[in-house]
Amino acid sequence: MTPIAATSSLPAYFPVVVLFVAATGFALFGVALSYLLGRPRPNPAKDSVYECGVPSVAKLSERFPIKFYLVAMLFILFDVDAAFLYPWALIFKELGVFGFIEMMIFMGMLGAGFAYAWKSGALEW
Repeated sequence: MTPIAATSSLPAYFPVVVLFVAATGFALFGVALSYLLGRPRPNPAKDSVYECGVPSVAKLSERFPIKFYLVAMLFILFDVDAAFLYPWALIFKELGVFGFIEMMIFMGMLGAGFAYAWKSGALEW
């Protein structure tokens, strides 16, 4: 039997198995090393609530207004939708009238969503 025939008898997924074993071994090695070197040393300073360089003075049970999160989600939504305009603008001439009509339908739906968010008061603080 030649060496070429011996290597061709290996399964086609052998590199995937080797990669899986190496990744699992690396993950286990990392967890074991952090357990051995990073023993927990609790103290009150580490357990205190700390955010953005300032100790927290508010109670944890205080409720936050949802308006900020609503405005943030709407910003992300409209920002991602606006990102679709760039590729469309690059191939505007190749798309022709069909591409223009499709983009106007998209912009109309986007405008309707913006008008609805504005009228419902979602953009007010």
